[in-house]
Amino acid sequence: MIAFGIDPGSRRTGWGVVRAEGSRMEYLGSGVIRADEKTPLHSRLVEIYRGLEEMLAEHTPDTVFVESVFHSKSAKSALVLGQARGVAMLAAARPGYEVVEITPAEVKKAVTGSGRAEKSQVQEMVKVLLGLKTRAPSDASDALALAIAGSAVMRWKRATEAAR
Repeated sequence: MIAFGIDPGSRRTGWGVVRAEGSRMEYLGSGVIRADEKTPLHSRLVEIYRGLEEMLAEHTPDTVFVESVFHSKSAKSALVLGQARGVAMLAAARPGYEVVEITPAEVKKAVTGSGRAEKSQVQEMVKVLLGLKTRAPSDASDALALAIAGSAVMRWKRATEAAR
């Protein structure tokens, strides 16, 4: 399975791709789409959409995993993040990829074993699980964690369906 994770943001959107075969993970790529914060939000959203569209076409994943909504400090921040999430989901759904939402706690638990892990612990485990020499940039590391967690969720889902 090729799992594509997206960590949406209105200024920086991380993406990461892994191939999951059983419990084995292989790093395929990652990066950050950076939108100029001085440009209007609608222009940044177009830039994010186009960047994700390009990376999805390049990697042709089986499933795309997007971080689900979490509580934000302000309504404005939550609204802007929601718009970035919508663009990310549209970029994945429009060409027909399966889109699955994963909560931050599910990601942390799948990657570190604890749903309350610190961000630095998640980043370090991503590095270890994928055999990377250095940590990926923060947003890319978060997206890789989504791809890792998502592939584990799908493996569990398929195993339980097969057991029925």
